[in-house]
Amino acid sequence: MIGGYTMKAIMVETSAHHLHVTAETFATLYGEGATLTNKKDLSQPGQFACAEKVTVVGTKGEITMSILGPFRPEDQVEISMTETRKLGVQGFIRESGDLAGTPGCILRGPKGEVEIDHGVIVAQRHIHMTPESAAEYGVEDKEIVKVAVGDNGRKLVFDDVIVRVSPKYAPAVHLDTDEANAAGLMGTTDGYIIK
Repeated sequence: MIGGYTMKAIMVETSAHHLHVTAETFATLYGEGATLTNKKDLSQPGQFACAEKVTVVGTKGEITMSILGPFRPEDQVEISMTETRKLGVQGFIRESGDLAGTPGCILRGPKGEVEIDHGVIVAQRHIHMTPESAAEYGVEDKEIVKVAVGDNGRKLVFDDVIVRVSPKYAPAVHLDTDEANAAGLMGTTDGYIIK
């Protein structure tokens, strides 16, 4: 540590709007027998962006976004705070999977639509870590840290970044598009954890 900063950089990437769906929801949206098409592997092991897209419909507007695979046990839509205004839904900042009490929306696909009564969130900024990388960076699961980013004249320190540790993860900081734009980030970059 130098001045509270970790010496070792960690990858920071922008997580744009996307949704996770159940197999049942996907069958309604795309038809029985349809399968997810892997368009691009993501940084987290086993996760992939799909060629299939869904239109998310709120009370004021709609946004078309990609599905991320594989299937999940519950439908979840992840958008930025700016996009909550476009859709007309209240912005709840939540960890992935913490969906109780969140707003719903309509999911529209080429073969049908599904109305969900909850599941729309603004994802809390977070860091994925394996147990080994958490030990290396000196952090623990559920710990709240700060992350410094930006070497382009828009350097920012993000507070309230939650650490999520699992052997299924790969080390990466995830920011949404509002946060990345505020720091002028393009593509992946290096960040530094501050304790």
